[in-house]
Amino acid sequence: MHVLLPPSETKRPGGAAGTRLDLGALAFAGGLRDVRERAIDAVAALSADIDAAARALGLGPRSREEARHNLVIRESPVMAALDRFDGVLYEGLDAATLPAAARAWAGEHVLVASALLGAVRALDPVPAYRLSASSRVPGLPLGALWRAPLGAALASLPGLVLDLRSQDYRALAPVPGALVLQVVAEDDAGRRRALNHFNKAGKGRFVRALALAGARPENADALLAWAAQEGIQLERGAPGELVLVV
Repeated sequence: MHVLLPPSETKRPGGAAGTRLDLGALAFAGGLRDVRERAIDAVAALSADIDAAARALGLGPRSREEARHNLVIRESPVMAALDRFDGVLYEGLDAATLPAAARAWAGEHVLVASALLGAVRALDPVPAYRLSASSRVPGLPLGALWRAPLGAALASLPGLVLDLRSQDYRALAPVPGALVLQVVAEDDAGRRRALNHFNKAGKGRFVRALALAGARPENADALLAWAAQEGIQLERGAPGELVLVV
């Protein structure tokens, strides 16, 4: 199976000393390299003007300086994507405390969506940057940039694909046949409601459980059976969806 995660808008700073971005070391290097080069060049050019970058990237007064990361994307140190992204989902996943076998599972089975790099594997080394699927980069509409090449790359993934991406990132490159994971809460009366903050936390904890178990379900039925054995309430939802009840 493969699990597609959304990124976080904020990133942890830093990285391993002496390292830098190597596009050849990322997932789908052959098919996405040229597109990644275009995205990096455009974002760097935009970010030379911090005011323009803040407007295009939707950055407020406290976060506008993060646009400066885009000026040194090729030169700044890198770290594994699973460690670079922070946010609520990644707090739930808590990659730093995963045992080696679980991190290896993530490296094989988990990919993280990226408006800058398309999609990278969980352990691919990536730099800090600031760009989201909703950003407006002059001369570079992200939907048109990514839809065909990234869609083809993700469509090539074998086996079960579980899509945890947010709507904006799914729109960049839909994956036919993927199962979209929805997260809901259920109260004592059996009433269910969709979640926002806890949606992300629930997704992170679910992926952590998969990684710790080294789960390799081949289809939806096998995934549902695994979840039941683990005491996780996972159900079929609308066509093409699974529902995680937290």
